[in-house]
Amino acid sequence: MDLQTDIEKREIDDLFEDLMKSFTRPLTIENEQLIRKAFQFANSAHMGIRRKSGEPYIIHPIAVAKIVVAEIGLGTKSVLAAILHDVVEDTEYTLSDIENMFGAKVASLVDGLTKLSGTFDSSQATNFRKMLLTLSDDVRVILIKLADRLHNMRTLESMTYQKQLKITSETLYIFAPLAHRLGLYAIKSELEDLSLKYKHPEVYQQIELKLQSEEKRINYLVFDFAKPIQTELHAENFEFTISGRPKSTYSIWNKMQKKNVTFDEIYDLLAIRIVFKPKENISEKRQCFDILSLITDIYTPKPDRIRDWITIPKANGYEALHVTVMGPQGQWVEVQIRTERMDEIAERGFAAHYRYKEEGASESELDKWLIKIRELLSNPESDALDFLDEFKLNLYSQEIVIFTPKGEMKMLPKGATVLDCAYDIHSALGNHCIGAKVNHILVPMSHELKSGDQVEILTSDKQTPKPSWIESVITARAKSKIRDTFKQEQKKHIEAGRKQLNEQLEKLNVKPASNTLKKLINHYGLHTKEQLYAEIGMGLVSLENLETTLLEKSVNKFIKFWKLTFTFGGDKRNESLIIDKKKPFLLSENERKANFFLAECCNPIPGDDVVGFATDDGQIMIHNKSCAEAVKLMSSRGDDIIEATWTKSKMLFYLTHLYIRGFDHQGIANKITNVISNEYGINMRSINMDAHDGIFEGNLYLYIQNTELLETLITKIQNIKGVDTVQRKEI
Repeated sequence: MDLQTDIEKREIDDLFEDLMKSFTRPLTIENEQLIRKAFQFANSAHMGIRRKSGEPYIIHPIAVAKIVVAEIGLGTKSVLAAILHDVVEDTEYTLSDIENMFGAKVASLVDGLTKLSGTFDSSQATNFRKMLLTLSDDVRVILIKLADRLHNMRTLESMTYQKQLKITSETLYIFAPLAHRLGLYAIKSELEDLSLKYKHPEVYQQIELKLQSEEKRINYLVFDFAKPIQTELHAENFEFTISGRPKSTYSIWNKMQKKNVTFDEIYDLLAIRIVFKPKENISEKRQCFDILSLITDIYTPKPDRIRDWITIPKANGYEALHVTVMGPQGQWVEVQIRTERMDEIAERGFAAHYRYKEEGASESELDKWLIKIRELLSNPESDALDFLDEFKLNLYSQEIVIFTPKGEMKMLPKGATVLDCAYDIHSALGNHCIGAKVNHILVPMSHELKSGDQVEILTSDKQTPKPSWIESVITARAKSKIRDTFKQEQKKHIEAGRKQLNEQLEKLNVKPASNTLKKLINHYGLHTKEQLYAEIGMGLVSLENLETTLLEKSVNKFIKFWKLTFTFGGDKRNESLIIDKKKPFLLSENERKANFFLAECCNPIPGDDVVGFATDDGQIMIHNKSCAEAVKLMSSRGDDIIEATWTKSKMLFYLTHLYIRGFDHQGIANKITNVISNEYGINMRSINMDAHDGIFEGNLYLYIQNTELLETLITKIQNIKGVDTVQRKEI
């Protein structure tokens, strides 16, 4: 047995004692003895086991326990579960052993954590759903798992490239959104930043260097901005702290991607946070608004950027006042105003929420959300990956507030419809919904609601759910209830859908082979052929444009895309292809050796940061690493990940869409096309320009060889007088 060295033993003991010092509240003698007993037991159980980095395994559970107590604020039972969380899975000990030594509650927490080990393939999604069933009884399981994931992310450098991609994608796909929903802002931000560090290391380093170079300017801005506010707050006898919170690396990158802007164009790099100790006998809300008034007396507020999360807290329990004001250097600055209680809930989320709840705080939206999750999970037959997708949709959503005819307030995700609202109130109301009166005006069930709407649901006994209703809802609850209505007829739908599809394929002289089905499954955003058949059988998927769907993006001399094999002539070149997943896959320009295809969702071109996935038919599907579908695939099909690298392309050209916007003047279109065709010799498939009220917009479809050429072209076009925006868009 590979035992610990003397140096390692001292390091482990030091780490454990550091954990014991992390408790902010004094431990009872009994609890301290229990934690020491758990440490000795886990240390003995894991003896001889080492992590990929080579360090003794026990260091990991100690680190997780430290996060649980110091960064989340949980107590003794959670620390015990964190220390013991891998014992049942990795050693010969059983849950019965844990229960006998540490009690039923600790054993229950360890059991929940064991079910949530591994990665998110279909069976793991099933385990995740089962584990969430206990969430409303004891949310500590999820909180400890988030601590476990955070430490794994902090020590990810020892993993292989494929493992890093898989783990970071799982983190972005489910764990970071979950941390957000549970109100753990600091943990959510660190999970996202670490994911970016390993998925896009060069981009991460560039943004970090930029932030460091901006540090002095930001510090000066905080000092300059805060000085008059401090004077006024002292004059009003407030006890407070003012700090500057820079935007996280990931959120900067995300904004650069979504808005297609550079680092220098992001104006809200900084938020000023005021945290104060409330005075006695005056409501916290009133004091927050008093401070808001002081600030707006000094700086001019942006009227549309005042957010009151105190009167109506966010669904994750977050409370604060936000205001954006014009600072002394002509820069918009967001100011967040919180009490010490609000600040702890904002940083520690659920754990702090329940501690304050015990002290008399009222029930929040968090409690209602947990009840909804339990109800959503109650149907054991629902598809696990479908559930995971729908569950995730409701983690990051912004909230709107609507009112019933009696004035009762309800919170729904932004984008929710009348039908979502009906199902949120009661499933029977949803099943019989025919529309609603919104602010006393008759609207259809697909009408999108806005914050402040008063909604009266209208029903009819003759109404029953229709397959098309799925398209009219966004909440997991509504989707689940509508699908449940059709569960009993699922087999009938699958058989009918299979028959319909096979008949249509036969007319086109196409075999229902696996690559044909996979093409259709991907096109409609589904997961399995059973789903495809069922949705065809239910009428959710139309086969009217089947031939177009199968043939779109076929091979031509410029562009290489996925090729459909018809019954009258198959391409045999990949039958003997063996893919070595341990080696980087070179994206060759030699068409005879081509055994990859480019994903239609993100249309990568040479130079893009890409990742490959091995398919069942021996080909490799190439995605942009930042593509949402790629993140999902990496989190659910990690074993199929392949590192992919472009070769220098001289022969092949890839269709790319550019969007251009600017001020219209005579000859602007000619200048743009001259740069593209004459200066760079780039072929254009089409160009469409439209001008209105002195502003022009254009959509260009070009054949580009690589991202280096594309970036050079974009810079050149942006330098043309009158051009304001040049963005690469999806095709």
